[in-house]
Parts: sequence; structure tokens; C-alpha cells
Amino acid sequence: MGKLQDMTPVMVETQVKMNCWEFKKCGRQPGGHKAEELGICPATTHKALDNAHAGKNAGRACWVVAGSLCGGKIQGTYAQKLNNCWRCEFMNMVKKEEEPTEIGFSHTRLGMEKTLEKQKHKQSGSPQRVVHKKQL
Repeated sequence: MGKLQDMTPVMVETQVKMNCWEFKKCGRQPGGHKAEELGICPATTHKALDNAHAGKNAGRACWVVAGSLCGGKIQGTYAQKLNNCWRCEFMNMVKKEEEPTEIGFSHTRLGMEKTLEKQKHKQSGSPQRVVHKKQL
């Protein structure tokens, strides 16, 4: 006779990480309530940073996207806006959530791109290629 199996459902707790447009409730994501009136924010569609800090597109990396629409106005280049971003409640929340993780927090696009590359290699199981540059 076969063994009985425990079919009790197992609850897995996962933390939902908010994207900037969800936190700020700006409505400027595609299909958002203010998208038609005010335009779509580039952070909501910036696919190159998809999954950075576990966000959708650049939803948890909005501070590195030039021309994001935070605070009702275009924020400009990374260098122009970073000072405001350091005072942003959302960026500081992401920083607090991500710093203790294995991946950590990055406030630069280059740092996030390197992290995403590491994640891809880790998930695929392929060895990571390291390039060393010689100084001439």
C-alpha cells in the first residue's frame, strides 16, 4: 500500500517591492490615470534596468534615468537630479531595503548594470567573464 502524503498548503511569504510610480502614485506609467494628460515617465518603460533592485523596468532605479518625471516636472540628467534624489523618500526606502541583501544597493547606472549581469550569470550557472584592462 502507498504512503499518504501531507497535502496541507504551504504559505510562502514574499515581500512585494514597490516601483516608484506605485510608491509616489503619480499615475504616469503606461495606462496610468495621468499618463495621457502629463505623459509617460521614462522610468516606467526603461527596459535596460528591468529587475534592478527587483523592480519593473527602472521602477526601483528611477534616479539614474535622465528625464524622469518626478515631482510633476522633468528632472534632467543624472548629475542634475541626483541631489534631489538623495532626499527622496522612495530612493532612501529602496536603499534601506537593498543594502542588506546579497546584491546590495547601487545609486549608479553602471553599478546596477554590473549587478544585473552578475544575476544573469548566477541564474544561468555559467562562469562570469572578467575583463582586466592594462594601463598603458
